[in-house]
Amino acid sequence: MATNKSEIIKKLADNYPNFFKKDLRNIIDIFFEELRNSLRRHERVELRDVFSIEPKLYNSRYARNPKTNEKIYIKTFKDASLDI
Repeated sequence: MATNKSEIIKKLADNYPNFFKKDLRNIIDIFFEELRNSLRRHERVELRDVFSIEPKLYNSRYARNPKTNEKIYIKTFKDASLDI
């Protein structure tokens, strides 16, 4: 069930007809901007009873290709875990 930003704004406008769409768009933009900034600062983001996102930093390491048994180097990388 993928939803894009315009669908969220349309659903909010249908549920709250007293708000202008441009105001709803600004609210959604601010929400996603703050979420993005928090993840960049490596902070946990939680919307109670809906979801939480926690950034993780994985250190570099050596791993083994199970098919060829060859050692490979994996660089440090960032990932985020989503709990619903």
